[in-house]
Amino acid sequence: MPGHTVLQLPVPPLEEWVVDRTRHYDASFVSDDPRFAHAHVTALGPFHPTPSAEALDTVAGIAGRTPPMTVRLERLAQFAGGIIHLLPEPDSGLRALTAALVEAFPEHPPYDGVFGRDVVPHVTLDAASAEVSLGSTRRLLAGVLPVTCRLDELQLAWWESGRCHVQQRWPLGG
Repeated sequence: MPGHTVLQLPVPPLEEWVVDRTRHYDASFVSDDPRFAHAHVTALGPFHPTPSAEALDTVAGIAGRTPPMTVRLERLAQFAGGIIHLLPEPDSGLRALTAALVEAFPEHPPYDGVFGRDVVPHVTLDAASAEVSLGSTRRLLAGVLPVTCRLDELQLAWWESGRCHVQQRWPLGG
């Protein structure tokens, strides 16, 4: 799969856990960029692979108008495709951020429009398989959850095997 950009919000308290799971599956997606958020909530992705200065200014404006958010991560869920994730609560600020980005960049619908425009904010943790389930993931997270954290940064991140890195960062709320 070719590389792509994502607008994402780092979730630092889960970074070590998500890096370990990423390394378990494909170490080439573990970034050596210390700013890169493996544990994150996607605000919009994929995004333009080479955004213009005007597009970056628009993202900066949206980030500046979006207040930082405090979310609790405790509830595990699984999408129909098998992706096991955490649901940030409350998620209204995340939904509003995605809506503002989609309004500004309608040519980049979330997840290429596969799931419609009303996507579920989440932190991806794992993928269901014969060995991995909600129950096994819950056991692996024992002692880690619940997590309450402040989401206060939006990143433009490049995702590609061997090349994951942050291209730009903006503080939420200016």
